[in-house]
Amino acid sequence: MPVTLSGRKYYRTAEVCRIVGISRTTLFRWLTEGTFSEPEHRDRRGWRLFTEEEVSKMETEANRISKMGIEIY
Repeated sequence: MPVTLSGRKYYRTAEVCRIVGISRTTLFRWLTEGTFSEPEHRDRRGWRLFTEEEVSKMETEANRISKMGIEIY
């Protein structure tokens, strides 16, 4: 269930992985490699909180198709 802060929705790691259709390993690899930057917010337990915009960008990346060196979005 998303967290709402100041009228903005944030998603935790497990929710992001489920929505985007990726594993936690893939998400953490993207963060480590710099494909996506670390989120600005964390909850009181230190868990990452991702915005809807960040989730949308991850969906785009997860669904990217390459054909003969040409990326198709």
